[in-house]
Amino acid sequence: MTVYFIGAGPGDPDLITVKGQRLIHRCPVIIYAGSLVPQAVLEGHSAVRVINSAELHLEQIIQAIREAHAQGQDVARVHSGDPSLYGAIGEQIRCLRELEIPFEIVPGVTATAACAALLGAELTLPDVSQSVILTRYADKTSMPAGEEFASLAAHGATMAIHLGVNHMERIVAELLPHYGADCPIAVVHRATWPDQDWVLGTLADIAAKVAAKGFRRTALILVGRVLASDAFSESSLYRAGHAHLYRP
Repeated sequence: MTVYFIGAGPGDPDLITVKGQRLIHRCPVIIYAGSLVPQAVLEGHSAVRVINSAELHLEQIIQAIREAHAQGQDVARVHSGDPSLYGAIGEQIRCLRELEIPFEIVPGVTATAACAALLGAELTLPDVSQSVILTRYADKTSMPAGEEFASLAAHGATMAIHLGVNHMERIVAELLPHYGADCPIAVVHRATWPDQDWVLGTLADIAAKVAAKGFRRTALILVGRVLASDAFSESSLYRAGHAHLYRP
């Protein structure tokens, strides 16, 4: 018996991995995050028990897994995006280790990757940004020492900011000293879902644009010069005259 933490991707059911889909079809027990994972992701399953974890607390989720373990039933534990990023799987894994219940993590397409694809953007460009910082804005959960928002912004790298759309004005105020008012920024709401929407702007005007759209949750913020820059060097990989293992 194994618990499979499966990344279902950002919303579009076609973006789940083949392995993740195969496990959902095969596992006799499915526990899925119903607030963020669409029902279409579960289509074709043959499970004898399907549980929406949005209605449960941690102890109830673990109890359901214990019951499946006692019956030798594999569990498809389905999370949105990639479960290793803001998936709240760490606390579940800690319990499973204490109970000596085997588990495996199956990666998924991240919201950051989905938003970059939607915007037609490469998040790492030579001479512009070679780093991507995935973070969140501190609200109910504080940030560890050294990971304060302003400290991360000081790097000037491309940033993907989760759980921050309700704090746009504060976020902009902390980004401005490091990126400048003309720095491009995008806010993408429910990327890859049928009702997806987004807005592009600069740090000078993005707060007003987001307010006009009415985005309140399930949105990702991307900020960085890569979103509107054609002034970058070509990579060495495809440069004529650059030899490597596959192109002597």
